[in-house]
Amino acid sequence: MTPQSDEDEVWRQIIASFNETAEDASATQPWPDRENVADDDSETQSANASDAGEAPGKAPSEDEDHYIPPPPPPLPPADLLSRLSWVALFGGPAYLLLAAMLGWSMDGWVVFAAVAAFIGGFVTLVVRMGDGPPTDSGWDDGAVV
Repeated sequence: MTPQSDEDEVWRQIIASFNETAEDASATQPWPDRENVADDDSETQSANASDAGEAPGKAPSEDEDHYIPPPPPPLPPADLLSRLSWVALFGGPAYLLLAAMLGWSMDGWVVFAAVAAFIGGFVTLVVRMGDGPPTDSGWDDGAVV
């Protein structure tokens, strides 16, 4: 017999036993019973309470180990050029979509203006985004803890 035929026979056995039900897995557990996951919430609560030294049935406080982040700082006010760029970026395609859905007749210059507004808004926002380090970071621009 060749190694290839042995491998083929193993695959045939795997495929033949695909739909068979598994045997009782609890008889051959490779781990101790204390590591089994409890199915009932009451067992879990009593186990957690006994580990923490509390009376069973009393769960630990809900706020104990939760991190509550501080509120974020307010957004900086946007200047007029940024606002117009955002309006052009979303307004051009929105107008074209609305006009197409409502069946409005569109002249060539209207379509050109909508597409130009989209492209102009996108380019303006990308150019103003900047790619250098902030000017107020000083000489050390490493991590801030």
